[in-house]
Amino acid sequence: MSDACGCGHDEPAGEDEQAPEHWWQVRELQAAAAAAVFLLAAYIVGWTGGPEPIALALEWVALLIGAWTFVPSTLRRLAKGKIGVGTLMTIAAVGAVILGEVGEAAMLAVLFSISEGLEEYAVSRTRRGLRALLNLVPDTATVLRDGTPTVVSPDELAVGDLMLVKPGERIATDGLITEGRTALDVSAITGESVPVEAGPGTQVYAGSINGTGALTVQVTTTAENNSLAKIVQIVEAEQSRKGDAQRLADTIAKPLVPAIMIFAAAIAILGSLLGDPATWIERALVVLVAASPCALAISVPVTVVAAIGAASKIGVLVKGGAALEALGRIRTVALDKTGTLTANRPTVVDIATTEPTTDTAAPSVDSSGPGGTDNGGRSPGQEWVLAVAAALEAHSEHPLARAILAAHGQTTAAVDVQAVPGAGLTGLVDGRPARLGRPGWIEPGPLAERVAAMQAGGATAVLVEYDGQVIGAVAVRDELRPEAGEVIAHLHRSGATVAMLTGDNTATATALAKIAGIDDVHADLRPEDKARIIGDLRQDSFTAMVGDGVNDAPALATADLGIAMGAMGSDVAIETADVALMGEDLRTLPQALDHARRARTIMLQNVGLSLGLIAILIPLALFGILGLAAVVAVHELAEIVVIANGVRAGRIRALAQAGSGAGQRTPTMVAVGQ
Repeated sequence: MSDACGCGHDEPAGEDEQAPEHWWQVRELQAAAAAAVFLLAAYIVGWTGGPEPIALALEWVALLIGAWTFVPSTLRRLAKGKIGVGTLMTIAAVGAVILGEVGEAAMLAVLFSISEGLEEYAVSRTRRGLRALLNLVPDTATVLRDGTPTVVSPDELAVGDLMLVKPGERIATDGLITEGRTALDVSAITGESVPVEAGPGTQVYAGSINGTGALTVQVTTTAENNSLAKIVQIVEAEQSRKGDAQRLADTIAKPLVPAIMIFAAAIAILGSLLGDPATWIERALVVLVAASPCALAISVPVTVVAAIGAASKIGVLVKGGAALEALGRIRTVALDKTGTLTANRPTVVDIATTEPTTDTAAPSVDSSGPGGTDNGGRSPGQEWVLAVAAALEAHSEHPLARAILAAHGQTTAAVDVQAVPGAGLTGLVDGRPARLGRPGWIEPGPLAERVAAMQAGGATAVLVEYDGQVIGAVAVRDELRPEAGEVIAHLHRSGATVAMLTGDNTATATALAKIAGIDDVHADLRPEDKARIIGDLRQDSFTAMVGDGVNDAPALATADLGIAMGAMGSDVAIETADVALMGEDLRTLPQALDHARRARTIMLQNVGLSLGLIAILIPLALFGILGLAAVVAVHELAEIVVIANGVRAGRIRALAQAGSGAGQRTPTMVAVGQ
């Protein structure tokens, strides 16, 4: 909480402190209820004409119980040189007692205790929602120790252990499947509702629910460092980073507290000199309470915590108030193509061949496809082209290489392979020179029309040359995510402008953009070009970059906000991005944008309401229109309202509602490709 408020607990609930599950379990609310009972009893005694000492005693009991919720913490903060709203409330209560209004002081304490309790409940509830992620980890795990299944606590798991996961069980920590196949339910972690197919070599994460298959999982991360623990640690650490609206609230509230005290003292002194001291001292105390900025100080933090906790439930990791506030300001979104708009699983979709001349012999490399059998009904000429390409790509990590190798299977690697930056590969295949690369570096010759057709179909074409002659072309395409068209169409319907920035050639980029429904295409860009364009976009509007957090580092660094897509398990993406979309569903992006915009609107509503309240109550208190009890009641009711309004940020709206708010600006969306 802000120092300006300074009226609750000194520190937030610790990791081991049990957060209340229900409002009636909050200590402040329990104390407020008890104090209210005594205060009501005092009123009943007074209304029925009972003994005045008994009524006064009941009022004192009510005051002491209510004051217990904020006076001790106020005194501790004063000892540290911190003045907050609790200070104002304490002075007002003491002043009311001095004026003989013990009942009014008790009413102030009761109402202030209620607002304190509701604030504590709101914050602890949203914090509990985030930390509930850790409850997804099971209490026990089964591991193989000396070949024998042994049940252990997840805290005892070590890297390298083999976990046995039965159907229906949750996975205790991150690991790699070594045996078994299944469909994993990761909805609680990434927000994806559709189970994910998994088998040997698949990375799995703590809290995932195993489907119908038994699994053997090799542990890759200990329990305290697994993906769930990392998410909670990062969010809790980053919550201290305050957004612009939160800094605005603090900027206003901190100087406001001492200013109010000086103003109230001036009213008391001048009023006493010019009129009845008792009247003006009382009014000064009422002004002191009326101008209390606690509603202002708590309005933004409650909203931030509620919104961040809710975002985590749909697989969106927002690293603190600054990131949330920035996400709500985004009007331009730059999207990486590979792995964001596309599934990042390129496949060979076409192979074109030329007839070799009589003096060119086919290489002796294996051209039979996986397992030595014909692959996909391709002709011998197509298999020959694919075999030469696979031989050159045998040791490459490029996505195109993975697609070609997956299509061909086992191959004999070429020798003396060298990469030509921005062009392709050269090497010796069966002792003869061979090249593989982009059109332009290798002239397509008789394949010019086929290559143009491949590019027009949204594929990347690579030409294959053997012994100085072009023998074919391979078309590789990274298909769009199934939901990409839906997301872009949704943004179009809501008035967004969509563009694509990509390193692909113009023909391929234009074809892919047409399929996705994107109108504006910028192609043949290098990483520095993308960063430059994002810099230009920032001149016009607040810009976010969505990428994998590694390849798009220049653009991510240039943007106002970095968003990592599909970041589950990626240390670099989670650590470097301000926001991480943990799953692979692109629909989470507009949902997160809409959620943050709504949260920011709620923040501004709360700040405006709090300042407006102070502006109205001060003159009413100064001229004696409202007394102490009335001001306290109105002021604390307003605190309850801003807390309740802030908690609304904890609700997530469906994608169909994103961007539908009347008069709400929608983001410009730019797709950036590899």
